Amino acid sequence: MTRIIKTISEWRTIKNETGNKTIGFVPTMGALHRGHESLIEKSTSDNDITVVSIFVNPTQFNDPDDLQNYPRAFEKDYEILNSHNVDYLFYPDYGEIYNDNYRYKISESELSKILCGRFRPGHFDGVLTVVMKLFNIIKPHRAYFGEKDYQQLKLIEGMCKAFFMDIEIIPCPIVRDEDGLALSSRNKLLSEDERKFALNFPRLLKSNKSKEEIFRELENLGFKVDYIEELDGRRLGAVRVGNVRLIDNVNI
Repeated sequence: MTRIIKTISEWRTIKNETGNKTIGFVPTMGALHRGHESLIEKSTSDNDITVVSIFVNPTQFNDPDDLQNYPRAFEKDYEILNSHNVDYLFYPDYGEIYNDNYRYKISESELSKILCGRFRPGHFDGVLTVVMKLFNIIKPHRAYFGEKDYQQLKLIEGMCKAFFMDIEIIPCPIVRDEDGLALSSRNKLLSEDERKFALNFPRLLKSNKSKEEIFRELENLGFKVDYIEELDGRRLGAVRVGNVRLIDNVNI
């Protein structure tokens, strides 16, 4: 049975008793899907102990409605963690994580300002700050992140390197639904018609067309396109379908 930990002091007591056991960590905002499960499976196979956190981090939302509408499914999430034999769920509240009320924050000055950062001011400050806090609390040997959030992954890798953090960041491949849509907690917010329409996004992203052609074609279809760009041998994009923002990337 996955043990629920709500306070830092409770976790530190447990951590002190783990001895030389390796700790794998999967930070999440809940509404778990098969993509998260792939991270958990990798962690449980690599480590003696696996910790998953669920914390919907308000500081990374620049749109209050987006925060309000973010899907929450604690009971189902807990069942998933149990089914994967996760040892501990770290489930803190806002005050536990932000005892300073977000007076102190981690900022990055280059990669965080392009792609998603250009359209979501302050987003990556919130991401990096909460991940730094969680790393300092859990003190894992390895932490697992999906490649769907490729920009986030690169920023977290860079933060660990910049601050000499002795944590191995393990990238895990994108998991897609059978129809090709990259799994995301936000997919739950799409209507049936929006879901079908959204399939044009990965289809065009992995086509042989140029990024400019893909941008125009998505707009012509009716998507609101934030960007289609190329970085590190990948083509990355962000679009809106109705009120739902989707991101994806493919190797080119």
